[in-house]
Amino acid sequence: MSTTQTQSKQDELPDGDGAFAWLRALGPRGRRAFGGAFGGYALDSYDFFTLPLSMVAIAAYFGLSTGQTGLLTTVTLVVSAIGGAIAGIAADRIGRVKALMITVITYALFTVLCGFAPNYETLLVFRALQGLGFGGEWAVGAILVAEYASARHRGRTLGAIQSAWAVGWALAVIVCTVVFQYLDPDTAWRVMFWTGALPALLVIYVRRHVSDAPQAAQRRLASSDKGSFTAIFKKDLLRTTLFGVLLSTGVQGGYYTLATWVPTYLKTERGLTVVGTGGYLAFLISGAFIGYLTGGYLTDRLGRKKNIALFAFLSAACVVAYTNIPSGANQLVLVLGFPLGFCMSAIFSGFGSFLSELYPTAVRGTGQGFTYNTGRAVGAIFPTLVGFLAGSWGVGGALIFGAVGYGLAVVALFGLPETRGKELR
Repeated sequence: MSTTQTQSKQDELPDGDGAFAWLRALGPRGRRAFGGAFGGYALDSYDFFTLPLSMVAIAAYFGLSTGQTGLLTTVTLVVSAIGGAIAGIAADRIGRVKALMITVITYALFTVLCGFAPNYETLLVFRALQGLGFGGEWAVGAILVAEYASARHRGRTLGAIQSAWAVGWALAVIVCTVVFQYLDPDTAWRVMFWTGALPALLVIYVRRHVSDAPQAAQRRLASSDKGSFTAIFKKDLLRTTLFGVLLSTGVQGGYYTLATWVPTYLKTERGLTVVGTGGYLAFLISGAFIGYLTGGYLTDRLGRKKNIALFAFLSAACVVAYTNIPSGANQLVLVLGFPLGFCMSAIFSGFGSFLSELYPTAVRGTGQGFTYNTGRAVGAIFPTLVGFLAGSWGVGGALIFGAVGYGLAVVALFGLPETRGKELR
């Protein structure tokens, strides 16, 4: 038996039961991969939220309309489709870990450069380039961990990875609250972007301690189709790819509409200060964190499709309720923030396992990177629509477009198979 096979056997542990059985089942190598992917996604989230949390100050500094501020988010998400596709192909050709490091360095570099932007046009370009790394990180990190996870616990394992988004979001809110409290807004938004250099430290850890799953790496290297973009559009995978894109478009269209505009909504239509907004977002984020973990558990118990359908319906209901609260009922806004964060996050928990199980190892990175990030790019139209409609409808009224996205996600499920318990091939 080879050294690689021996190590692989040592890393395989019985699935077992209990709250942390999924973590034990990863084995030593898998847990290190989990740490690298979790950290990468948390810092990816942190770098993304530097923009929406600073949006009011940026708009005032450059004299932007709501449409122009919405475009800053849209261009990030659109370019992320390119970044996700490139990163997915790279993950299949050069390996998961190498591709992960490239994506982290990319999004960190251009986030920092955003802080030096002298005008709106330059900021738009830097934010677009940040999307190259932002688009690829999740897909690569999710695949890296999925290939270590057992079929029985894959949903919970990838749900835990998704929870890193809430951790990074919370960190961004805390830093934003402190920075805007002690610095004037014209300086504070730049400092927020400069703190985006933090992910560079993670690359050191990943390079030294994380490696691709041995058996998956062997299958990938043995295939002649690895990293083939055309392969995911061949007859056997075409249906999966098209409906995967529609699913991702619906879920992310709804999510990014809320993530982009809720801080502005609280500021402009609820009259909250930056510190006050941070307090309200604490309920939203805590709900998100618990939602990711709960969704991961349910996607293993109910199945991938039922979990997504359940939380698509609940998320749409929350959006309608959250944006139709009577003026002045700020305490109700606070209370509803928790279920909103819970539902719109729990729906994501099954994505990492579901998309990984839909594609074979040789094109798993390509397929997952393309479907997830193309959906993100198309879904980016939703925040822009909100921006342009906010002038006549108000931000709260325009946010209803988020509910439309969740309806599209349910439609997409009819074209995809259930994959719970499926062994990766």
